[in-house]
Amino acid sequence: MQDFIFSNDFSRNIDAMIYTCGFENCEPGHSYGPVLRNGYLIHYVLGGGGIYKARGKIFHLREGDAFLICPGELIYYEADRKDPWTYTWIGMQGIKVKGYLERTSLPDSLVFHYGQDDQMRLCHEKMFEADKLRQNRDLIMNSIMYEYLFLLCRKFPVSQTVFEEKKIGYVEEALKIIEGAYCDSITVQDIADRLNLNRSYLHRLFKSITGMSIQDYLLDYRIRQACILLKETELSVRVIAHSVGYIDALYFSRLFHQKKKMAPSEYRRNYNTESIHAK
Repeated sequence: MQDFIFSNDFSRNIDAMIYTCGFENCEPGHSYGPVLRNGYLIHYVLGGGGIYKARGKIFHLREGDAFLICPGELIYYEADRKDPWTYTWIGMQGIKVKGYLERTSLPDSLVFHYGQDDQMRLCHEKMFEADKLRQNRDLIMNSIMYEYLFLLCRKFPVSQTVFEEKKIGYVEEALKIIEGAYCDSITVQDIADRLNLNRSYLHRLFKSITGMSIQDYLLDYRIRQACILLKETELSVRVIAHSVGYIDALYFSRLFHQKKKMAPSEYRRNYNTESIHAK
C-alpha cells in the first residue's frame, strides 16, 4: 500500500486543527528520532509491532495500540525487526488542543488501546477521504478532529482525582504567573492564554478554589507589593505604580485608595510616623 501524508495550513485555525495525518507500512527496524515535535500526534498501530520511547520509558506496542507524542518532549520510535508495524497518525496543533487532551488520561499514560472501537478507527479513514475534497477541506478535517477528540474523552476519561489535581494545578500555575509578572501590565486574559484556558473557565476555577476572583487576587497582590515599596523605599508613587503593573499613576492611586482607604502618600506617612513612635 502506498504511503500517504497530508499537511494542513496551521495559520487558518489557531484554536485547534489537524496539521498532518498519514499512513505508513514500515520497513523492519525503521525508526524516527530522537526528536522533538511541535504538535500533538497520535499513532495508531494497524498491524505488526514496535517500540516507543518517551519520558525515560520504553513501551512495546502491537496491533490495536496507540501512542501520544506531546510537543517539546524528546521521543523515539522504531518498528520491530521481524514483524514491523503499519500505523496511521493524526497530528493536531492549536492553543486549545492541550486543554482538550487533558480531559483524557492520555497525557499521563501516553499509550492506550482502541480495542473494538470502530468509531475511532473510522476517524482515521474519514480523514484520508476528506483529503480528496477540493473545497473546504480544512473544515472537513477539523470537524473529524473534534469528533475524534470527543471519542477520546469518552473512551479514556481522566479520573475525578486526576481532574481535581489538574484544576488545582491550573490555579497554582496562575498564582506563579501572577507572582512572576505582576510588575508587567498582565491581564486575566493574558494568564488564561498562557494556561491555554478559556477566560471564563479560569475565573470560575480560580474562585471555586481560592474563594476570590483572579481579578481581585491580581489587584490585591499588586497592592501588597506596592505597600512593601512604599514602606521600604523612597520611590515616587509614579515609579511604584509602574513597578506593580500600572502605567497610569492616577488610576493606581484610585485603586490603592479603594483597597486601603487612603492615598499611597498617606499610607507612607502613616507608616513612617508609626516607625518613629515605635523607636
